[in-house]
Amino acid sequence: MISQMYFIPKKKVRQKWDLFVLNVIPLRGSSIDIHPNARWQQNGLTIAGENGEENGINQLSYPLGLYVDEDETIYVADQYNHRIVEWKWGATSGQVVAGGNGQG
Repeated sequence: MISQMYFIPKKKVRQKWDLFVLNVIPLRGSSIDIHPNARWQQNGLTIAGENGEENGINQLSYPLGLYVDEDETIYVADQYNHRIVEWKWGATSGQVVAGGNGQG
């Protein structure tokens, strides 16, 4: 990335910015141990938020992250609805466990 700062007409300073990573930490969305070389079935099943993008309890709007606990309950960070939604195994809709009252 190059940024420019103009100080005097017809004079400019250019500075090159380098991006580097100090530490790489593997991120996982689950507490279940998934082997790094795991193979996934090609005929997957949607288990949460399959009813379009909106604010209904069975809908998600820009899901940003998820966590799966030891009971295989899924917690979804539903960013634009400002809530955390819990989806229990076999459920047809989620349950708000945090937020859901607007931004903030």
